[in-house]
Amino acid sequence: MSGGPPFEVTVTHDGLDTLARALRAETDGKQLRKELAKNMREALKPAAVQAKSGIMAMSSAGPGTAPALRSAIAKKIRPEVKLGGNWSGARIKAFKTRNIRGFANAPKRTNRARGWRHLTYGHEPWVQQHGKTLWFDRAMEGDTNRYTRAVHEAMEAMARRIADRVE
Repeated sequence: MSGGPPFEVTVTHDGLDTLARALRAETDGKQLRKELAKNMREALKPAAVQAKSGIMAMSSAGPGTAPALRSAIAKKIRPEVKLGGNWSGARIKAFKTRNIRGFANAPKRTNRARGWRHLTYGHEPWVQQHGKTLWFDRAMEGDTNRYTRAVHEAMEAMARRIADRVE
């Protein structure tokens, strides 16, 4: 996963591809796919909030003149849903933070235990900095089953809706 922490809450289901194909076969399938994706994203929003609070809990000792790193990372955390194609599923993803201090991989680097290296005020010497270790990974710890269940419920509701049309 480029641009985000190595951990992601991912929900895949054997029937998701089948459900996506069934949606394509319906006359209003495009609208139904949009609705399913929206419902799946809504099911994952509480997990995204937990991840955002995880990064906002990271300590900050900077002078405050540069763009705020923690809030920039928090803005880039959101649920992602894809139906069909190479990958089908739902996950929480921390997208790259382009244009923030030239630190595009901030979500990934602040999450890892060994931290990251950077120049001091753009000049030598290089320094090692550590963020809040595993802030993304630990944010949703223990709740993944709840989010998996919520996404599966959204998928099952759509499948029942399609099945009711046939009957």
